[in-house]
Amino acid sequence: MRGLPWFAKVNLVAVAGLAFVLLWHGLIAREEFTRLEWPTLLVLALLFLVCESVPTLLNVRQAAISVSFSAALAAVVLVGPAGAAIVGFTAVFSVRPGLPLAKRLFNGAQFAICGYAAGEVFVRLGGRPGVPDIARFDELIVPFAGAAAVFVPLNFALIAVMLSLAGQVDRVPVRGMVQLLVSYLGYATFGLLIAGLWATVQSISAVLVLLPLFVARWAFGQYLAQQRSYDATIASLCQAVETKDYYTRGHCTRVSLASTMIAEEIGMGSERLRAIRYAGMLHDVGKLGVPTKVLQKDGPLTEEEFAAIQLHPMRGLEIVRGIDFLDEAFAGIMHHHEKHDGTGYPMGLAGDEIPEFARIIAVADAFDSITSDRSYRGARPVPVAIDELRKGAGTQFDPVMVTAFVKAVEREGWEPPRAVPVPPADQDETVVKDHDDPTAPIQVVSER
Repeated sequence: MRGLPWFAKVNLVAVAGLAFVLLWHGLIAREEFTRLEWPTLLVLALLFLVCESVPTLLNVRQAAISVSFSAALAAVVLVGPAGAAIVGFTAVFSVRPGLPLAKRLFNGAQFAICGYAAGEVFVRLGGRPGVPDIARFDELIVPFAGAAAVFVPLNFALIAVMLSLAGQVDRVPVRGMVQLLVSYLGYATFGLLIAGLWATVQSISAVLVLLPLFVARWAFGQYLAQQRSYDATIASLCQAVETKDYYTRGHCTRVSLASTMIAEEIGMGSERLRAIRYAGMLHDVGKLGVPTKVLQKDGPLTEEEFAAIQLHPMRGLEIVRGIDFLDEAFAGIMHHHEKHDGTGYPMGLAGDEIPEFARIIAVADAFDSITSDRSYRGARPVPVAIDELRKGAGTQFDPVMVTAFVKAVEREGWEPPRAVPVPPADQDETVVKDHDDPTAPIQVVSER
């Protein structure tokens, strides 16, 4: 409790208080205490506790998920609302090492609330708590679906609010949460499986169902480990690019964020959102193939040097071609310097000929360049950068992408990068040219 923000403490007390009220109402006010099948409840509680004690860590700081909700949903069918609430509350006794008391209390309380609410929906939809009759098992499907449709979203909402109030996420990743929510609703069917097995082999079903539950947990873990591996690969490549250019450190991350904002604004799906995030991170990876002396040249470029700059999108594609999870990101990396009027490079594409990812990154790239410090000028305010984007709409940029980005910034805001400190004395002084800044055109000197 000591390390939680004030609002998070209030939320914890409110959730715990509601859980205790529901438990009291179900067990005492409705006098269900004496009617519960305690042996069944005990087995379900142990199954729930086993699953809850071995969760899969998420990419969100200090957060994890488990498939224990399947046991809680089975409890909705087998022991009713109050029993499901008790099963969920056993999360307080999780044997996960190092889990603070506040988190134990919150986990138990929110699972109790979800279990009780799901149980009430199950009953109101015609479900009858208890060991189901196999001959009439199909009658459980609709009440169980209703219970799952309440339990899972409510569980997500309670956790998302707490994570946000505790400062563990700056903003809840809505699309990612929706994708995980759909997966959870699929895994919720294990609860119905437990209830079905219970009707045939009684409590042995708890043992039989552990295997698919832990397979589900393993699948969650593999997916998240894969995503962390992808992110680490991208971060390493970005770091390599930014070591060549002192004044663009953090540029890749900011372009990725701005690109994602545009993509969300135009309604891009979750898989493409992941790809555009990677494309934004890697859009300048081709600079690894450009001589550092060209990137940091003090003065106009020769035609040969400018040609080397123009090749960096194609070099970027060559570098990342073997990374198969990038999907559409390849097009963004290759064509992010194309211009809407066809005067860009490397292929001189125009309008809708330019891939959508490239049109998005072009706007994000230019915006971050304008709002960042450069050796030849200081960072410009966000309103000035937006004006520059609007001036370039229809010539340099796709007007649709500019409009989408402006709307996203007006709604969510934008935090410009911190001022760049003076480079270390043993480092090349600065990067004088910025090939992404539409307000600083590249000067080319003929060698003839």
